[in-house]
Amino acid sequence: MRVLDLPAVARVAREDGLALLVDATFASPVNFRPLEHGADVVISSATKYLNGHSDVLAGAVAGSVSVIEEVNRLLRCWGPAIDPHTAWLVDRGLRTLAVRMERHNANGLAVAQWAERQPAFTRVHYPGLASHPDHSLARSALAGFGGMVGLELKGGLRAAERMLRRLKLVAHAPSLGGVESLISEPRLTSHRNLSSEQRTLAGIPDGFLRLSCGIEDAEDLIGDLEQAAGKE
Repeated sequence: MRVLDLPAVARVAREDGLALLVDATFASPVNFRPLEHGADVVISSATKYLNGHSDVLAGAVAGSVSVIEEVNRLLRCWGPAIDPHTAWLVDRGLRTLAVRMERHNANGLAVAQWAERQPAFTRVHYPGLASHPDHSLARSALAGFGGMVGLELKGGLRAAERMLRRLKLVAHAPSLGGVESLISEPRLTSHRNLSSEQRTLAGIPDGFLRLSCGIEDAEDLIGDLEQAAGKE
């Protein structure tokens, strides 16, 4: 979970005549708006934070008028429009987005700070931690650090699977950005087609868990994680 210097990337893209597309799903527009930092197009999974209730499949594209006109033209040709009820659900979610993100941000930071002190974890990935390699950049670029936390367990794969079995409040599911906390194992989801060596090179070793902190009470989340990551 790294933070890029987007203006620097945008300058390189412009020099080479390239368009810069940014997926801002993890941050949400509450925490980061790439168009203000040099991006040409921003895409987001509206399924995640924008909707926030894990009950739709939708996406969003933002950009200049010319970009959106082309997107609309292609959508008319391809036909992947969302149905009216899905659109209504996303609109409903957007009304509470700012309030929800305050809690996601607070819970993500609280969980990360707690996890960093626990011997069960060898490394905690969260840009809000002073130990994160991009912390200074994150502080200047982001309005909030988000609810996504990466956890590397000391016991590797075996410890990760044991922790997943023990969780009670946090659900083991491959999504993110909802009001409920979810945890997943990237080796079985997003990076399942890579070998263990390839995942390690990508910064996702065996024993890595991706936690999406919801809006539950932080003490409840930490309590569940603590009992699940405890000794056998």
